[in-house]
Parts: sequence; structure tokens; C-alpha cells
Amino acid sequence: MEASTPSSTRWPAIAKDLASFPVRPNLTDYDEAVAAFSWDDARGALDGLPGGGVNIAHEAVDRHAASALAGHEALRFVRADGSTSSLTYADLSERTGRFASVLRGLGVQRGERVFSLLGRMPALYVAVLGTLKHGAVFCPLFSAFGPEPVRQRLQLGSGRVLVTTRALYRRKVAPIRDDLPELRQVLLVDADGEPEPGTLDLAALLAESPPYGGIAATGPEDMALLHFTSGTTGRPKGAIHVHDAVTAHYATGRFALDLHPDDVYWCTADPGWVTGTSYGIIAPLVHGVTAVVDEEEMDADRWYRILAEQRVTVWYTAPTALRMLMKAGAERAAAHDLSALRFVASVGEPLNPEVVVWGEEAFGHPVHDNWWQTETGGIMISNYPAMQIRPGSMGRPLPGIVAAIVARDTVGAPVQHDGEVELVSDPDATGELALRPGWPSMFRGYLNEEERYRTCFVGGWYLTGDLARRDADGYFWFVGRGDDVIKSSGHLIGPFEVESCLLEHEAVAEAGVIGVPDPVAGEVVKAFVELKPGVEASDALRLEIIGFARKRLGAAVAPRLLDFTTALPKTRSGKILRRLLKARELGLPEGDTSTLEAGR
Repeated sequence: MEASTPSSTRWPAIAKDLASFPVRPNLTDYDEAVAAFSWDDARGALDGLPGGGVNIAHEAVDRHAASALAGHEALRFVRADGSTSSLTYADLSERTGRFASVLRGLGVQRGERVFSLLGRMPALYVAVLGTLKHGAVFCPLFSAFGPEPVRQRLQLGSGRVLVTTRALYRRKVAPIRDDLPELRQVLLVDADGEPEPGTLDLAALLAESPPYGGIAATGPEDMALLHFTSGTTGRPKGAIHVHDAVTAHYATGRFALDLHPDDVYWCTADPGWVTGTSYGIIAPLVHGVTAVVDEEEMDADRWYRILAEQRVTVWYTAPTALRMLMKAGAERAAAHDLSALRFVASVGEPLNPEVVVWGEEAFGHPVHDNWWQTETGGIMISNYPAMQIRPGSMGRPLPGIVAAIVARDTVGAPVQHDGEVELVSDPDATGELALRPGWPSMFRGYLNEEERYRTCFVGGWYLTGDLARRDADGYFWFVGRGDDVIKSSGHLIGPFEVESCLLEHEAVAEAGVIGVPDPVAGEVVKAFVELKPGVEASDALRLEIIGFARKRLGAAVAPRLLDFTTALPKTRSGKILRRLLKARELGLPEGDTSTLEAGR
């Protein structure tokens, strides 16, 4: 990906006068906020547990339920027909307490993993917060996953309990249940009194369970969340996050999302991914606002109706969705009353400058990009309401976050001198984006992979793997990824996982997977397949292999495109050179091919 062009040359900077804001932003002077900020002060804005320690569920639910916010709408669910149902903070406290009581009755211990495989429904939100209230660890699974990604993550995470629906269990869990000996209970949210064999009726258990009677006495460093993220090689990584992460969720909700007490907030991310957990559940609830949840998938007119009818004030969505809306035309937005909307933010992949500017036309507000990763647990770099926006830029680091650009050598390794990394000082020079460790939502490890975790830190910096540059005014610009992870419609897809699935097809001998540009999704997955001897390539076989992958991996992860090839480019050690595949596909320079296997 080419470096973003500075806004001064192609896209004029966008600045708003403070007097034009309907609500005064929480951050009005960036430099002053950075100088005055401390994480201890941020922790002081939260309650903490009565006996000491911290628990995300207490900060997000129970402290509000014990205050004047008890009757305030916490979650507003929009059904397929547009009707709504709500849970107040008091409702949420009672329901999550009963779920925690169910876990206790099942013998679930502190630190054991509770997984969900659910769509955006009330049961999911109750399960997340009830698990945290019990002191167990919550791990979400994307409901569009196929059986193989589900099996792999449940195995790696030693899943103790899974909460899901009857349909999802039948299609995605029952076929692999024998491979999951550590999965002791499956709770069906819609068993209707007749659960599947080997499952339990969650509604019946909730009805029989007494109130939980308090919250587990978790400490700030106790494990709370497990989020899986795929790399370019090897198996998915389970990033560990702790209860103190709630401090960062609070601070970033305040500064990057500009949340205020009366806001109606909508994060469109699925809770199966880290954004949907950190900013679809925790951050808005910690701030005591009303969070809108759409139970259906994206549709342009539906989304505009939700923004208008629910009087959404703060909207956090994905570049893919915004590009789809942009493609539909700004006149679609003009047909709806979006006057309540005051702030639009986006995350998940680089945001095109065109979309930032288009936001002014469609919504009356520019789109504010920000940057973070599963490993960071929260927003690290952002564009703020009262700060000048440079379209195409990720913005500037959050108060409390120290970011830098690290020099890389010709093979992509950080340049070091006496154990210290070399920082890039020249404006607009490209290097690897790095963060100084110590923020509360920083991941504390990869589950059962200590060495893999240690390699992320060099010379006192966390190396993000993303290439970026910083301009003379401290704005950061995304340049490209340092590895081969594919970002499609906000989903992170590890090529190795897709390749492994393709190799299970009886006709496939070798497979290589890359992301290719797509005007809507950002990237789509494309596979290159070598067939076994004697197997002839055909359009029918192409469709069969794609269908095979879709069944195993789910439509969001499986390849959309597939080409047959007689020779994948490989190193002499046998590693597929995805970089070279991509260069040839896109007509880019092939770069160094000295490690290429002869004849490839």
C-alpha cells in the first residue's frame, strides 16, 4: 500500500470551531491534555471494587445499577422489523448476576474460559458481563466462523463452557464435539426446554439460579478477556487482556469517542471481534451511556433509519461500511433526519481520505479515523473532535500513549544499537510503528506462547508489525502491513489458516493465500492452488474448492477468488512467498528473490 499523501498536497485539513460543537468536546487542547494525563488519574475516575481490586463488570454495570443510572437504558436492541427492546443498568445487573450464578452452579472456576458463539442478541451481552462478574475469562467467537476455526480456538483456549444457539450448535459445534474433551458444558440460549443431546437449556438454568450476591474479587492483573488474532504463519494467537484494561476503555471512550452522559452510541462491530467487545460493550457501558445494538446485518437504508430513528449521537463503524454507504450516494443519507449525530469515527482498516471528506457531505461531520490492534486492547492513535483532521492520517497518540517510528533494515528487522532500537527522526520517513509499553489495555501475553509474546518487544518498545510514518506535526500515517494478514470488511484473516483448510480438499496439493484490493471490503481473500497429479483444473472444481472452504471456514474467511497454478513461489526452505504472489498479482516490483526456490 502506498503511503498516504499529506493532506496539505491533496486533501485540505479539516478544522472545526469549538463554538460549532453542540456539546463541548472532552479534549479541547491536545498538548495540554497529554501533559496533564496520568493513568492513575484515569483509574481514579472509576470506582474500583468495594474491598479493593477492579472488575470490568462492576465498572460497566453494577456501579451504575447502584446509582441514579439504575433505570437508564444501557442496551437498546433493534430487531429485524425495526422494533426495539431495552435493558436498563438495573436489568443488566440482575441478568448478569444470574448468569454468574449459573457458572458457579456448574463449577466453573476463576480463570477458566467461557466462549460465546452468538449473534448480536441480549444473551451475548449478558454472557460477556456475567462471565467477568464471576471472575472467569470471556472469549468471543465470530458467529460466521465455520467448524474448523471454532474447533481450533476452543482447543487453544481450553474452552470450559460455550454459549450458543441451537442452529449454530448443530452446524458448527456438534460435528467437532468429540475433538473438544475440555468443553464440559454447552449452554443453548434457545433450547425451549428440549436441548440438543450434550447441551443444557440456559433459560432453565437462569430461572433456577439465585442472585449471584456480589462480584468476584478480581485484581487489576487478573485475566479477563481472551481475543484470538491470526498471524501470517502458525496457528491463531490468543491475546490475553486483564481487568485493568477497563481503565483504557474509559479513557479512550472519553477522548477518542468523546462520550458524554446523554449520548446514544452505536458501534456496528460484531462482538465476535475485539472492537465489538471493547467498544461495543465495555467502553459505552463504563461511561453509562445508551448503546444501540442492531440484531441484523448491514443494509444502507436500514442503517440510515437506525441513525435517524434511534437518534444516535456518536457512531463508530468500519471503513468498509462507510465505503458501501458512499457508493450508495449521499442522497440516501439526505432522506433521513441525522440531526442528532454529532461525531462519526471509524476503525478496522485504513480509512480513505475520500471517505473522511465525504462524511461532511453525508452526515455534516468528517469521519474520524483511529488506529489500534487486538494486542493493544484499545485505541492508541486517533483524530479528536476539536483537533484538525488531516484526511488519510490516523491522527495523534492518545494521552498516556507514547508512539514512535522504528527504523527497519533491508529484511524488515528493527535496527538496533547496543540493545536499543533506532528511532526514525526525519519527518515522513517510513518505519515500523512502535509503542512504549505500560498502558492498561496492553495484552499481557499470548496464551501458552511466552516466546511468541517476547518477540513482540524489542529495546523497550512494542513493535506493532505495521509500517507507518509521522509528519512534522506529530500526525501518524499508515503505510502498509509488515506481514501478510488480510483485512477484509474489518475482519483479520490469517492466510495460513485458510491455506490449511484448502489443503484438506482431496484435489489440492499446495495453496497460497493473499489479500487483493477491493473497493468495498478493502481486501478480499484470493487463493492460488496447485492440484495433485492427475487432477484437471476446471471451473467446476474451482467452485467446489471455494464451497468446501466456505463450509469449513465461513463466508467471511474463505477465499472469494481462486486461481490454479502449477508452481507456487517458495523459498528454499519451503515457505510460500506470499509477498511475491501479491506482487505478481498486482503487477508490482518483485523485490529481493534471492531466497526463491530454483525454477519458481
